[in-house]
Amino acid sequence: MAVYRWKTFAEDEDRPDKPRRFGVTEIRGPNHTSLFSHTLLQDMMESMGQFVDGLKFTGGSESLMPKSFIKEATKLAHEHDIYVSTGDWAEHLLQKGSSSFIEYIEECKQLGFDTVELNTGSLELPEETLLRYIRLIKSHGLKAKPQFAVKFNKADIPPTRARAYGAYVVPTPRTSERVEDVDLLIRKAERCLEAGADMIVIDAEDVCKYADSVRADIIAKVIGRLGIEKTMFEASNAKTSEWFIKQYGPNVNLFVDHSQVLDLECLRGRNLGKNHKSVLDSWFL
Repeated sequence: MAVYRWKTFAEDEDRPDKPRRFGVTEIRGPNHTSLFSHTLLQDMMESMGQFVDGLKFTGGSESLMPKSFIKEATKLAHEHDIYVSTGDWAEHLLQKGSSSFIEYIEECKQLGFDTVELNTGSLELPEETLLRYIRLIKSHGLKAKPQFAVKFNKADIPPTRARAYGAYVVPTPRTSERVEDVDLLIRKAERCLEAGADMIVIDAEDVCKYADSVRADIIAKVIGRLGIEKTMFEASNAKTSEWFIKQYGPNVNLFVDHSQVLDLECLRGRNLGKNHKSVLDSWFL
């Protein structure tokens, strides 16, 4: 039995020690809207580093920072057994071609990043090209983490009608219409995992952005097909995190804001039955 002041874990209920394959908490790191310093990062790691598994640089914030700062940040994270992810910035590099992407991967490794995230919605790559980039990331000794949204460009939805093998397919013009297709998301995610992707991130938009409109049907289907260890969900707020823990237990993988870490860890350490009183009520009245 391990005790952390405000929570208690029984041996058979707690998540494994880091590095964890499940029950992962990844936090949002530096971005364009807040001051982020080495001192702030160090304070965060020393106060709650035991509960954090991953740190993501969001919105391409790493592109605006001195390389010396990034190296210090990744080194500090590693000292606390925390991996560091690039966030969704690769799509901006791919506009310059494949050679620029290779340089990007090599630089990520030099700066201390462990994971390269690929936002498939922004990339808009052919599926085979996406799989090739995943293999390329893995060949450089880094982890690959594709991110999927539940809605796709209508032009990307495969036709349902049968056609002869090898027959010419007329390219579908790009549109601005987005169509929900959970089966397509899962099929693409499965192919990414087969190509070596380490985990699939599901975008909160249209799935779990708000606690009172969580798409439980989509989440259940994704976890049922891909497995709880291979999926990570963006939790936009503490109430959404609470929903995930209540439905899937402490072993669900979540991406949260750093301000939610202690609330989330408290939720992971409780046995949340169907009739539980929210541990967050005192903060969100």
